[in-house]
Amino acid sequence: MRGIIWADISRCVACRSCELACAAAHTKSGDLVVALQEEEGLTPRVSVVGAGEMAVPLQCRHCEDAPCVSVCPTGALQKPEAEGPVVMDSAVCIGCKSCILVCPFGVISLSPDGKAIVKCDLCVDRVEAGREPACVEACPTGALSLRQVADIAREMRERAAAELAQGAQLSAAAKES
Repeated sequence: MRGIIWADISRCVACRSCELACAAAHTKSGDLVVALQEEEGLTPRVSVVGAGEMAVPLQCRHCEDAPCVSVCPTGALQKPEAEGPVVMDSAVCIGCKSCILVCPFGVISLSPDGKAIVKCDLCVDRVEAGREPACVEACPTGALSLRQVADIAREMRERAAAELAQGAQLSAAAKES
């Protein structure tokens, strides 16, 4: 897989730079200033959502068994590679909104003209050209990164092991006192 966009919510400051960069990257010009004057407008595929005192950047998780792909009546949403992203063909989309209703993360939206949906595409063109996804590149705090799931899982195991070891050391030290 090309990876997933990983959000370290402890580093997100809700600046919404990811939203602006994403929206601009998906316009004809690819430039924020020019895009503001284009007819199509700006439609980000990532949203920063407040959750208590935290800010959480959310975008398509490119599910392994994606419910949006299963309900799409036209085949506009597909997952061509088992480990790849859910891709969208806007020319085939009829804007029925079925995918919006079944997305467990609520990250699919309708385009401003209502003719098709919009969702994160992992900026596949940018990644294939050796660049990071627009949201990742724009994040000033490094809260967003393009990561491999196996690497994330390994780091989580290592962190959990370190915490357990530290707890065991503290417990042993307390017993000795």
